[in-house]
Amino acid sequence: MTTTNTPAALTERHVGEIAATLPGASAVFRAFRIDFCCHGNVPLAAAARERNLNVEAIVQALQALDTRGETAATATTLDSATLIERIRTRYHDAHRRSFPELISLSRKVEAVHRANPKVPRGLADLLEEMASELEDHMAREETTLFPAMQRVESGLAATIDELRHEHDDHGALLRQIETLTDDFTLPAGACRSWAALYTSTARLAEDLMEHIHLENNVLFPRFAAAAGAAA
Repeated sequence: MTTTNTPAALTERHVGEIAATLPGASAVFRAFRIDFCCHGNVPLAAAARERNLNVEAIVQALQALDTRGETAATATTLDSATLIERIRTRYHDAHRRSFPELISLSRKVEAVHRANPKVPRGLADLLEEMASELEDHMAREETTLFPAMQRVESGLAATIDELRHEHDDHGALLRQIETLTDDFTLPAGACRSWAALYTSTARLAEDLMEHIHLENNVLFPRFAAAAGAAA
């Protein structure tokens, strides 16, 4: 019997949908540098082709996932109110805690190692820009969009589209950060502060990708589908 996880089926499915429904898939996509959050509406075959990757290797990694007892994709089974609360507490609050320390640590590393050609010069400024944009974005979600969703209001399509575009901007900043840090690769002889900076910034990037993924590929489509049904 044909299953939804056959190679042909996987290559034809959108990466965002795979990440939302297959536990562990998001980690595989991060390993292969597949953008499953901001550009999740792309079939796996096309996403692999865009990055000149062997799609068969990605499919093998996805099929090798042991999903017994895995809970990474359970967000798809949560009701919208619970999912919104998870996004707010797990991601919004975490981002707000992370940025001040990362910005401070980045400025310290840039100052102490200014003579090192590998120093991530400008990282603190990028983090400040991202923190500012993300705070405005999250505040509008918390004060406007999320309450409207919890009241099951209609007419949210324009707001959701705007927030999706902002997610694209966040993704672009992430790619700048990854380029500047050589994908968080430490140079030889890097100090502990430098190591802590890259470890923590990589974790922030991972959290932000998961955050955007949950909104773009799990939460937002529910209300887009509702709007389409109402029409």
